[in-house]
Amino acid sequence: MIKITCLGAAGSVTGSNYLIENSQGKKVLVDCGLFQGGKQIELRNWQDWGFDPAQINTLFLTHAHIDHSGRIPKLVKDGFRGKIITSPPTAELCQIMLLDSAHVQEMDAEWQTRKDKRKGKKETLPLYTTKDATQSLQYLSPTERDQIITVEPGVKARLRNAGHILGSSIVELWIEEANRETKIVFSGDLGKQNQLIIKDPYEVFAGDYLFIESTYGNRVHRPFEDSKNELLEAIQYALSHKEKVIIPAFALERTQEILYLLGEFYRDKILPDIPVYLDSPLAIQATQIFRKNKKYYDEQARAIVDQGFDPFDMPNLHFTPTTEESIAINEKPGSAIIIAASGMCTAGRIKHHLKHNLWRPRASIIIVGFQAQGTTGRKIVDGEKQVKIFREDVAVKAKVFTIGGFSAHADQKDLLEWVSHFTEPRPRVFVIHGEATASEALATMIREKFGMDVHVPKWKESLLLKAREVVREEVPAEVTPIEIRQTMLNKVIDLEYEIERLKKRLKEKEEKATINDEDVSKLEYIQEELQGILPE
Repeated sequence: MIKITCLGAAGSVTGSNYLIENSQGKKVLVDCGLFQGGKQIELRNWQDWGFDPAQINTLFLTHAHIDHSGRIPKLVKDGFRGKIITSPPTAELCQIMLLDSAHVQEMDAEWQTRKDKRKGKKETLPLYTTKDATQSLQYLSPTERDQIITVEPGVKARLRNAGHILGSSIVELWIEEANRETKIVFSGDLGKQNQLIIKDPYEVFAGDYLFIESTYGNRVHRPFEDSKNELLEAIQYALSHKEKVIIPAFALERTQEILYLLGEFYRDKILPDIPVYLDSPLAIQATQIFRKNKKYYDEQARAIVDQGFDPFDMPNLHFTPTTEESIAINEKPGSAIIIAASGMCTAGRIKHHLKHNLWRPRASIIIVGFQAQGTTGRKIVDGEKQVKIFREDVAVKAKVFTIGGFSAHADQKDLLEWVSHFTEPRPRVFVIHGEATASEALATMIREKFGMDVHVPKWKESLLLKAREVVREEVPAEVTPIEIRQTMLNKVIDLEYEIERLKKRLKEKEEKATINDEDVSKLEYIQEELQGILPE
């Protein structure tokens, strides 16, 4: 009997992690991602694994995005010493992504420690360090796709192109049980049809069980050509007014797609000869890796190379890896296109560029990626008149363009098309890696269109697979611990106390009685602490 436990990206789009066990006690993992989002869900990164990392001999990594790879350093720190089987480009990208993630973990821990020390609390340790991340890289085992490999006796595997980002893979697993082989397919994150740079997802035709992602399982993307034209319009708007174009972009894949399109505009002579700045050290490193891996390009990208062009270059492109070079960008007058991280405008160099340009009525702000609730990027998209940047209120007067057609994920139509290639016998389907509404919508469509048996697993749910039969182990309903309720109560009391104190001050007769920045900061701090412990 084969047991699969959904330890991440079940009921959510983050923390991808699946444990596969057979009756002989062999265990393998698919993905080991970081939980990202509110503080409550990020606490899962610190929880017990639910297995002994030292007993895992093989981890299959579908791609380098942190929600799929980001807990690998912790897995190694906690005892894993096996092979991490992944495509060569993914192994290269992990060299930079995991080190960057470790740096973020260290900076977050340092910031939290400074806050805690003022309250007399102990030092906060990072989830893992740069040293841990560096150590984990030695276990990467780059494996070319499209070849069946024997992982260990009774377990075979093959990677296929998932078409999501450079190096992204579908995982096909064959597990032998009682002289019978069962094939399990993990889609990983699937790309949309006709995506820039990389080939379309490989069409898999057979499998006993299918685990399919559902990030956009309930929606259809807008036509790509419309998004491409809107990008050009947004650029031309600012350039016609001799102002700057600011593009918050994610370092991996989205940045390279924007560079690819800018290069196309330049070759077609519809982009003026103005400076284009790639102002993100991580994005610069990722772009260099894209340049090295031409063998994985699709036909259109290869054709550009064959014509003697670099798809990610143009004469006016400038990389600005140092802080000094970044600062100098806003000291130069005139038009320019600035691509900087972070993609949701919450940290990094993009904040400086927004501070210098967001208040300019004729500048362009181009949002090309998903903006989570509560982020600066989301506030800009939602039309707020001003946002706080470096504790300063900055007016939002630039023209904001929200372009939603650049997603690297398959939409509902693409996902259904991909599933349609599975021929008889139809696989049993498990819909994962999606918010509940998206997963349920896709599950319903698969049932209706293909008549397949479909289930949407919960987080930590175990599935027992036997001869095309599935036994589901129920997951106990989660309850809010008494300690969390008590902490919430304490924070509410703190908030009530601060509000009463401020009300009393404002009722004073002195003309100068008012609320200052320090008072506001206290309220914001309590709100932040309360938000962090609220149930998701």
